[in-house]
Amino acid sequence: MTDAELEELITNCPTLYHMAERGSWNSIKRFGLLSTSALLDHYAVAPPRRTEIESQHRPESVEIIGAGLPRAVVRDQIPMSDAGLRRALPDRLSPSDWYELLNAKAFFWLSQDRLHKLTNAKAYRDQEHDVLEIETRSLIYAHRDAIWFCPINSGCTKPMPHPRDESVFSRIPDYPYAHWRQRRGPRERVVELAVDHAVSDIEQHVRRVVVKRGTEVLNVLE
Repeated sequence: MTDAELEELITNCPTLYHMAERGSWNSIKRFGLLSTSALLDHYAVAPPRRTEIESQHRPESVEIIGAGLPRAVVRDQIPMSDAGLRRALPDRLSPSDWYELLNAKAFFWLSQDRLHKLTNAKAYRDQEHDVLEIETRSLIYAHRDAIWFCPINSGCTKPMPHPRDESVFSRIPDYPYAHWRQRRGPRERVVELAVDHAVSDIEQHVRRVVVKRGTEVLNVLE
């Protein structure tokens, strides 16, 4: 991806979106937006409990606690399954490898349409969520060397487990933007933006935080 292509992407996708557990914004504002692995570090969660959360499929959300820390929730992985990943991954990668790869990153959607596919999904449409709306330019230029771009929903194997391996994630200079420009609309050329480990300064990049159910904004938190 050239600098000009990056500017085009930022123009087309000026806002990033992150769906968080309802009630989590205050903790995110205080500690940063943590990946699952970073959250487990922060809460000093040790094996075997850590292995269950970080390296295995989570069919439901998991609550974790730590001394002097607020309640935290690690989101479920309902859109994925071990069976789907075995079909999608090459033989050299196991489902556990994929869970660990994803759990080490903090994820954002580049379009509201993608966000709403998630908030309107059967498993989530009746729930309320804290949704962070992030300034794309601000976050990219603050964390450029820690960012990955991905052209698929890496955390979904349903209904079709599209083939994937670790190379589906590219650093910004290596991302094949021109390839996807020829094949997709402006807001689909990058599907996910992921940041290694955590975004400790997430509050500096937030435009707005809302409580959402489906596509409906119920409240503005920030």
